[in-house]
Amino acid sequence: MQKATSLFNEDQRKQIASAVNAAESKTSCEIVPVVATASGRYDRPEDIVGLWLATIGGGIVWYCLPRQIADSGSWNAFSDVVGIIILIGVMIVGFITGAVAASRISWLRRWFTPKKEMKQEVFARAQETFFNKNIHHTENATGLLIYVSLFERVAVILGDQKVMHELGQDTLNQLCDQLTADFREGNATEAICKTIQEAGEFLSGPMPQQSDDANELKDTLVLLD
Repeated sequence: MQKATSLFNEDQRKQIASAVNAAESKTSCEIVPVVATASGRYDRPEDIVGLWLATIGGGIVWYCLPRQIADSGSWNAFSDVVGIIILIGVMIVGFITGAVAASRISWLRRWFTPKKEMKQEVFARAQETFFNKNIHHTENATGLLIYVSLFERVAVILGDQKVMHELGQDTLNQLCDQLTADFREGNATEAICKTIQEAGEFLSGPMPQQSDDANELKDTLVLLD
């Protein structure tokens, strides 16, 4: 799984920080970009893949394992006890292998996780980050969170009260859709910088920078592993 801290080198982090600084030079809004490795634990795929491999392994053993037959003079078979032990052993190994594979292979976990669940987890983590990073605590309620979760491939943009009043959810959704589209192109740094720049331009009209504005939140990229 791609970790957030390994996705951006030092120069790319500085580039994003500069984009935040440039955007905030036009508006009183405080913009905070956050990239997380994942927003949820998602245990269910591990259980599902483990059960599938255990079932498949058990079926193969049951089909291939020699069993006692009625013909006299045949010794090409295992006793029932040995057969059951082998069957249980294979199913246990299959379950553990499947669970470990699902915990380490991102596309496999995504395949067995409902999209709705992933979106809910990302939104919940974005809200948590909005409060934990004090984005909600700016003096004039001008905080804006740009949140990207790598595992789920989902982004969320949240604004504090004044941002929502001036821009509205439709504009934030438009920014978010453009961000996810740019992420699909493969350049994460460029995608985030572009979204920050566009957010600054949107906000510069209704929320221009004032002479007494203080920089309340650091102009930096926040990475959550």
